[in-house]
Amino acid sequence: MIKARTAKFQIGQVVRHRIFSFRGVIFDIDPEFNNTEEWWLSIPEEVRPHKDQPFYHLLAENAESEYVAYVSEQNLLPDESGEPIRHSQVAEIFIKNKDGGYRPRNPSLN
Repeated sequence: MIKARTAKFQIGQVVRHRIFSFRGVIFDIDPEFNNTEEWWLSIPEEVRPHKDQPFYHLLAENAESEYVAYVSEQNLLPDESGEPIRHSQVAEIFIKNKDGGYRPRNPSLN
C-alpha cells in the first residue's frame, strides 16, 4: 500500500529552489511524480529526486528569464524575500494578497 503524502507547500505560495538560483509561485501540485521517464532521467543522477513525493508546477524566474518549472518537494524552500514574481502569466492566474502572497483568480480550478 502506498502511503499518501500531504503537500508541504500550497498553490499561490512563493518558493525557491534549494540548489539552483530560481524562484516561483506554485500553480499546481501533483501528489507524486507525474512527468515522463525521459524528463526524470534527464536530471543528473546525483541530484535526481525521489518520485514518491509531491511535485510542484511553478511560474518560475531567474535573473535571465521566466518559464514553467516542475520541481520536487525535496528541492523547494519557502521564499521569504517578499519580492513579487515577475512572470508574465502570474496576473492571469493569481491575485496578489496584501501579505505579498498570491491567491487563485478562479479557486474552482484547483
